[in-house]
Amino acid sequence: MAQLLDVTALRQEFVNAGVPEELAGEALGAFVGAKRRFHLGDFRPNAVEGGRFSEAVLRILEWQTTGTYTPLSDPKFKADAVITRLGQLSAGSHPESVRLHLPRAVRVVYDIRNKRNAAHLSDGIDPSMQDASIVVATLDWILAELVRLNHTVSATEAQRVIEALVRREVPMIQEFNGRPRILKTLSHADHLLVLLYWWGDRPIARSILNSWLPANMRKNSTRVLRTLHDGYLITLSDDEAHITQLGLRSVEERQLIGSL
Repeated sequence: MAQLLDVTALRQEFVNAGVPEELAGEALGAFVGAKRRFHLGDFRPNAVEGGRFSEAVLRILEWQTTGTYTPLSDPKFKADAVITRLGQLSAGSHPESVRLHLPRAVRVVYDIRNKRNAAHLSDGIDPSMQDASIVVATLDWILAELVRLNHTVSATEAQRVIEALVRREVPMIQEFNGRPRILKTLSHADHLLVLLYWWGDRPIARSILNSWLPANMRKNSTRVLRTLHDGYLITLSDDEAHITQLGLRSVEERQLIGSL
C-alpha cells in the first residue's frame, strides 16, 4: 500500500530533524485547519488566513538561525521584525530559503490577510476565493520547502512527501487511515479518473488503485481502465496507470472535483 501524507508521521519527521515539537505541532495543526476550511468552501479571510501557520513557520526559522525562538504564548511576537532579521542575515550563513524565500512567502500570506479586506468592500467585487486560493497554495509551498530543509529520511522519501503535499486538491475526497474515499456517487470510469487526478501527474500501481475502489467496482476495473486508456484519458502498463493531460482536462472541464 502506498503511504500517503500522514500529518502525525510528518510531525515526527520534523521532530527527528530537530524542530521543536510544539512548533512542528502548531505549524501542521494550522496547516490542516486552513486547508479544511478552504475545502469546506469557507473563503473568509479570517478562516483561511494562514496567520497562525505563518507565525509558527517564522518561529521555526528563528530556531534554525538562532537556536531559540519567541514563545508561542508571547503576545508581542512581531512577524515583520522576524522577516526583516532573516533578510539581513549574511549570504552563506544559512540556506537562501531560510533567509529569503520562506520569509517572503510568509509576507505574501500576511499582506493578503492584512491589506485586502478594505478592497473587499470598496470595489464591489469580493476576491475572497482567489485570495484564499493563493494563500493555501502558498501554504503548500512553504510546508513542502520545510520538508526539503528538515528531513532525516532519504531524498527519495522526502520527495514523495513533497509530491503528496502538492497533490491536486479534490474536496470530495477524504482520507481514512491513508486510504482515499470519494464521498459522492460517480460512474465507475469517473470514479477512477478522479482518483488518478487526485494522485497527480505520476503513475500508480494498478493494484493500489484497485484497492481504493468500492468492492462492487473492483471486478470490472480492468475493463474500465482499458476503455479510459483507449480514449487517451489515461495510459496503462502491465502494472501501473497514469492519467494523461487529456484526462486531467476532462476532470476539470466536467467539474468532477467540485464541492460535495
